Amino acid sequence: MSENEQAPVNRVVQRGLWFEEFTEETLYEHRPGRTVTEADNVLFTTLTMNTQALHLDAAWSAQQPGFGGQRLINSMFTLSTIVGLSVSQLTQGTLVANLGFSEVAFPAPLFAGDTLYAETLCTGKRESRSRPGEGVVNLTHIGRNQHGEVVARAARATLVRKKPTE
Repeated sequence: MSENEQAPVNRVVQRGLWFEEFTEETLYEHRPGRTVTEADNVLFTTLTMNTQALHLDAAWSAQQPGFGGQRLINSMFTLSTIVGLSVSQLTQGTLVANLGFSEVAFPAPLFAGDTLYAETLCTGKRESRSRPGEGVVNLTHIGRNQHGEVVARAARATLVRKKPTE
């Protein structure tokens, strides 16, 4: 820093929450949302080698009942996106590992042009019995479309760092 520059009064580094900062039964809303495009769906579906015609074949999908002639957004893209939308607020730089997902459900379809919003409920936490300085945090990720309809839900166990001692 040169002589003419003043040091900032405060400094804030974007990060996720330390284990101690998670609060059970708190709902964290992640904004902004993500408007999903046809390109997102085709790219994700082909990158993951998912050849399901419901995601790739517009002519075939148009003949199938129940979805208004639209192709479905790949559900794994939906799951990945709702988790991804939570990272900067909850786990950026504080997550050690994903321990697992359970209770994954997709109660309503998501289509190109829909906007996906995510929220996360902290459902529990405990100190790790085998890894000092870390704790297990249980989260439920929920994805909603622009109408507030739940399109995805997943329970997730994570391993999170405790706040470092200075």
